[in-house]
Amino acid sequence: MKDWVNQVFCEDALAGLARIPDASVDLILTDPPYNLGKDYGNASDQQTVAEYLAWTEQWIEAALPKLKPNGSLYIFLTWRFSPEIFVMLKQRMTMMNEIIWDRRVPSMGGSVRSYSSVHDTIGFFVKRKDYYFDLDAVRIAYDAATKKARSRSIFVGAKWLEIGYNPKDLWSVSRLHKEHPERADHPTQKPLEIIERMLKASCPPDGVVLDPFMGSGTTALAAKRCGRRFVGFELNRDYCDIIAARLAALDAPPQEAAARKPVRRGAKAAAEPAPKKAPVKKTPPLKLAAQDAAAKKPALKKTALKKPAATKSTPEQAAANRPAAKKTAPIKVAPSRAAAATPVAKKTAAKRPAKPAKPEEISI
Repeated sequence: MKDWVNQVFCEDALAGLARIPDASVDLILTDPPYNLGKDYGNASDQQTVAEYLAWTEQWIEAALPKLKPNGSLYIFLTWRFSPEIFVMLKQRMTMMNEIIWDRRVPSMGGSVRSYSSVHDTIGFFVKRKDYYFDLDAVRIAYDAATKKARSRSIFVGAKWLEIGYNPKDLWSVSRLHKEHPERADHPTQKPLEIIERMLKASCPPDGVVLDPFMGSGTTALAAKRCGRRFVGFELNRDYCDIIAARLAALDAPPQEAAARKPVRRGAKAAAEPAPKKAPVKKTPPLKLAAQDAAAKKPALKKTALKKPAATKSTPEQAAANRPAAKKTAPIKVAPSRAAAATPVAKKTAAKRPAKPAKPEEISI
């Protein structure tokens, strides 16, 4: 009897793996600590490089015998240690893919002495050539524009056009931000979209997936949603409670599921209603003595000023009172181009006839 199936054991995986029979699981899917100094409630992510690599090889040796002969393994890693761990696994299995998970991190902040790290590395390994892999279960549908462009007769009935294309080894899926509905109180929670793709492709229906490092329980949740069974281990008691709450919410009706959804530690205070404040009584404003005195004075009646009666003026006075007209300068007219082009005729004075000379007077 498989009393270990559909169970998450709150214990160390190195000790708990002994309860699982060899060659009994179809898939190992795990997200171990990256040794980046994160706080998981223990020191598992705060080891020296030598200690971390030795510990990794230890759990790999304990977990791989649990796989069936046609089983597979997916492992999440950071670029800092993926080369060394990939070598460990290559000595025991066949590597099929290095998948890059683009977390869609916003373009802000980051290091000023290196390139910003915005991806996780995923290794896909198999035990032998006849490993289980259902590509049709994870194909991505073509959009309407692509189908319309392939509407010629040679594409009619093409299977690949109807069922979609093979996912590439670059997976662009947003990380779970703090307000995401999937988010639980775990620092490195993985999206359901990624885990479900791995399960559908590499674990047969009703098959068993093993996760030695359950964390927030996403592998167990995805297995239940996809019709697979699960088994796993988690060392932190708080995370075990989160896993139990997430699994219970999956089976509960929608209203009960919302009530059972685990609340993050930082959001507990915000979820509690704020105490109501007592209503403040409004007091009338204080009146100053000057204001009281001004209020008691009788209001002055406004009297309209009378306009002086208009007097008739004589024509001489009216003319004298008129403003003097401004003298305007005469407008100079510019000569036309034709006039400017013609030469100006020189004025010649008419010659007057010469006066006859007076006869000389001869004195006798």
